[in-house]
Amino acid sequence: MRLGVILRYSGYILVFNSLFLLISAAISLFDSDTAWFPLVYSATISILFGVFPIIFVPPTSDISNKEGFVIVVSSWLLSCLIGALPYTLWGGAFTFTNAWFESVSGFTTTGSTILIDIESLPRGLLFWRSATHWIGGIGIIIFVLSVLPSMGRVGMILYRTETSSMATDNFRQQTKKALTILVYVYVGLTVLETISLLFCGLGLFDAVAHAFGTIATGGFSTKNASVAFYQSTSVETVIMIFMLLSGIHFGLLFLAITGNLSGLLKSTVVRYYLAMLMLGSFFVTLNIHGKIYDGWAEAFRYAVFQVLSLGTSTGFATTDTSFWPYFSQIVLVFFTFQCACASSTSGGIKADRFVIFWKAIRKRMLKIKHPRAVVAPKMNNIAIEEDTIESSLLYICLYVIIVFISTTLLTFLGVDGWSAFSGSAATMGNVGPGFGTVGSAGNFAQIPAAGKWILTGTMLLGRLEIYALFLFVMIKSWK
Repeated sequence: MRLGVILRYSGYILVFNSLFLLISAAISLFDSDTAWFPLVYSATISILFGVFPIIFVPPTSDISNKEGFVIVVSSWLLSCLIGALPYTLWGGAFTFTNAWFESVSGFTTTGSTILIDIESLPRGLLFWRSATHWIGGIGIIIFVLSVLPSMGRVGMILYRTETSSMATDNFRQQTKKALTILVYVYVGLTVLETISLLFCGLGLFDAVAHAFGTIATGGFSTKNASVAFYQSTSVETVIMIFMLLSGIHFGLLFLAITGNLSGLLKSTVVRYYLAMLMLGSFFVTLNIHGKIYDGWAEAFRYAVFQVLSLGTSTGFATTDTSFWPYFSQIVLVFFTFQCACASSTSGGIKADRFVIFWKAIRKRMLKIKHPRAVVAPKMNNIAIEEDTIESSLLYICLYVIIVFISTTLLTFLGVDGWSAFSGSAATMGNVGPGFGTVGSAGNFAQIPAAGKWILTGTMLLGRLEIYALFLFVMIKSWK
């Protein structure tokens, strides 16, 4: 394994991050606020450590799978580390642990926060906070590969390492074309939502920040009360529409935009994803009507927003769901685990794996009834390979075990059970808010320092889909 090659390609990531740090610094300079120096200093460090290996290490088209894994995981860790630097230098509530938590939460698009008073942050630091969402939303590696010249085998390995194993279903393109499509859809949705929010009355800064948070399905807001601050049905409607779109396979969205709507409409996963959101919204509306909200329209409004918010792993809030009936909370926990489609910006287990899970159960039941029958589960009229079924079921089991371990460790540190469980599920799914003390109207400030490090671990495991981080830790055992 060649350290120089790893440093070279990780350097591109640091340079890419520095561009957004400089934009944030420019906002601070314009406002003459206290975040200017921390942001400029962080940008300088990021540029220096990024540029030197690019200059002095020659490019190569020969890269191993092992090096690809190390580059991807190292890039995520370096980004989170450089992202924590401006917070740490600025100070305030940001100890290094808190800064690391906020940075990891941003880049992994989790949206959990340790901040009690978000609005007290300078605008430059707020922009950087939102920018980490947007950088991490579609994947740091994806962004960089899309703007670099063709990297052949290097790009292919990094792309496959970065993206979900489910992401190629229903959409097969060459690596470079797939990258370009993902970025076009991502940037296009961001621009469209920004314009829409401007028409709803938001200022440019807030519109961009909330578009970053929505399209990345992250959930960082510039307001303490999140989207509830605006008390605007038009703002909520725009955000709901773009949360819904951001949870759909971006390749299928691109095909729909370019005239091939049938691929989107016929997708088994998309139909399942939409049906579950509608079903969840229906049951939550029934449950909170009369208990929390008197009117049907009001109950429907808040139910749909929160189901979409957690069902796409966005995490924006229009109300405090910690006071909702337990039935509604359990429904929202289900969506915290499942989330949306692969090759979107959503976290969680993914709707794709849940579809395979239900089909595997159906196959087992049919085999019990008819032992000699040949049962081949299909998705979009294509038989699902046994290896795909096995890997999906194993992933779900491993995912649940990690949430259980994280919950156990947090309760050992003194966190109450419901907050520990929902917080672990929310960070593992990159969703953001849980329930109890870490609910949609709360934050993670009161979690012990050790607990925050545990939760940042679950954020990274969720964002990198478990195996990449495990393989990185065990890299020396690779043959």
